[in-house]
Amino acid sequence: MTIRLARPLLVALCLAACGTAATAADLIPTADFARRATITDPALSPDGLHVSVAYHDEDGKTHGIAIFAIADMSHPVALIKMPPYELPAEMIWTSNTRVVVARGKRDGSIGNTSYTGELMAIDIDGKNADYLYGPEGYGKRAGTRATDEGWGFIEGAPPTSNGHFYMRATSWTNQDRSTLYDVDAKTSTRKQMTDIGIGGMSFMVASDGNTRFAFGTNDAFEYVVFRRDSNGGWAKVPADREHQWFRPIAQVAGSKRMYATYSPGGVGGEFVEQDEDGGNRRVIRKDDFGEVTSSGLWTPAPLRPFGTRAKTGIPSVTYVDAQDPTAKLHMALSQKFPGSFVRFIDFSEDGGELMFDVSSDRDPGRVMLINTKTFKVTALYTVEPWIDPARMAERRPVHFKASDGLELEAILTIPKGKGEANLPMVLLPHGGPHDISDDWFYDTDAQFLASRGYLVLQVNYRGSGDRGNAFQEAGYRQWGTRIQDDLIDGVKWAISQKMADPNRVCVYGASFGGYSAMMLPERAPGMFKCTVGYAGIYDLAMMYTKGDIKGTKSGRSYLDTTIGKDPAALAAISPVNGVDKLNLPIMLVHGEDDERAPFAQFKAMKAALDAAHKPYESLTKSGERHGFVKPANVEEFYNKLAAFLDRNIGDGAGAKSAAP
Repeated sequence: MTIRLARPLLVALCLAACGTAATAADLIPTADFARRATITDPALSPDGLHVSVAYHDEDGKTHGIAIFAIADMSHPVALIKMPPYELPAEMIWTSNTRVVVARGKRDGSIGNTSYTGELMAIDIDGKNADYLYGPEGYGKRAGTRATDEGWGFIEGAPPTSNGHFYMRATSWTNQDRSTLYDVDAKTSTRKQMTDIGIGGMSFMVASDGNTRFAFGTNDAFEYVVFRRDSNGGWAKVPADREHQWFRPIAQVAGSKRMYATYSPGGVGGEFVEQDEDGGNRRVIRKDDFGEVTSSGLWTPAPLRPFGTRAKTGIPSVTYVDAQDPTAKLHMALSQKFPGSFVRFIDFSEDGGELMFDVSSDRDPGRVMLINTKTFKVTALYTVEPWIDPARMAERRPVHFKASDGLELEAILTIPKGKGEANLPMVLLPHGGPHDISDDWFYDTDAQFLASRGYLVLQVNYRGSGDRGNAFQEAGYRQWGTRIQDDLIDGVKWAISQKMADPNRVCVYGASFGGYSAMMLPERAPGMFKCTVGYAGIYDLAMMYTKGDIKGTKSGRSYLDTTIGKDPAALAAISPVNGVDKLNLPIMLVHGEDDERAPFAQFKAMKAALDAAHKPYESLTKSGERHGFVKPANVEEFYNKLAAFLDRNIGDGAGAKSAAP
């Protein structure tokens, strides 16, 4: 079937060459930062003739699956919309004509995408939809067996497409077991490949279809790895200091060797090739500061990494073999797009077509296709065509020492045309706090604030991701203390470099960043001239009684590990109990249907401020969850944020609103 799309999607499909019309206004319209990408997460069909994408409607809550013919990206050959707030969390082509979709949902714009555990499959034209896994009683399998009471996940596919894919599943009633299946996406039949008596495990499957490793975080919030033994059982890979956070990546084609990553001594990372038992280890790349990844840097089948990069700093690729044809292609494309990172997304099965994207600190991204024989490049779509990279600000990774001597990374976003001295600054702590980090790539919040004239500081405090497990674990049970000190040290560093005006510093953060936005002025009175908490956690003890984290055993283990259970300790580092120290302008922003940081958190902070007779501004929206998604609400928030900052640390420019 052919469905003609509304104009917003057609605009999103405008090629990079279309550009953005120049505007006489000094300010980039707030609405440009409030909009969301219309299509994301592309996947190329095995024959290289079609691409599937996740489609996002302009209302911010309606999503779906769109399939395009590469030859005509102006209209999809199929478009299937999903229920409100549901979206395709992952898609995989099992043949040239069939796509498997893992259904997911997102609790607002700053919430992570979570899997519902349901899998479905559709043909390239949107027909023959089938429900492969989940509790609903429809689809081909409904007449042959009972419904599935559990969670199913896409775990990969055979190296040569044959209509099948690998699915791992965990039962609701037996959450202490993970099972891997080979599933025929056309007939819905499945065959068990292996299982292990631990829930939530992922599997590494070799090219011959044999499962070699199981790994993941167990219900006790412990990372564990198991290797399949010769009898088909599972042997735990012992943890050792030298090779912490061992992660199996893939088999080395045609051998008994494998690719893996480590965090040596829990610090930084290594990407290695080794025997499955850990012997004959060859280090491909080591970084003493950040973890190492090969994501987006793989050849066509038989798969092998042609390059690696550290997860911190500006992306810099080290090639495994500079004479490798795929490495040469990546080098040529990188030279074609200087200042950007080129990520290989998918090859066609014969290696003749490659889909890749190009992005940077100022460019949200462009997706293209190149024929690897003729080198003809076809632009497929621009992620946010209304954003002009030439008008965006530089994002600069920097290092500084915390007050206890620990080396930290921060990202500075430097407003264009303002110089680099004595600038008003916004500290922007990221959410999480664990296994999350700020990086060099395009950041909407930071670019919006920089467009209004503010220097933006994002500190990857201890507990953040991408630095190894020792760095992450150093933030456990330090939410209100050492983590906040790292953020304070970052502000002091920016002031010492004479980049930030010490009399014009505010803090704005979302989720855990919202917690920090209220905790920091309590810990460092006088440093900040205003604060904005967006979808924040303000009462830590409440996390055990309200919100979605407490709903699973693994979630409760996460809380036990990262914040502890001691009521007095939690009270001491909960912003609701220190509002007497908040002698500065305050803004609170929250979605009334937030499931991660429930609205009760906002109410608790509001009640504490009211009781202490502390003035504040607030903005709440019904129907919004963990971060606003409706563009009109996002635009209203950004305008209020700009006006609030302008009144307190700006020069008047931030309160102006440019017309589209």
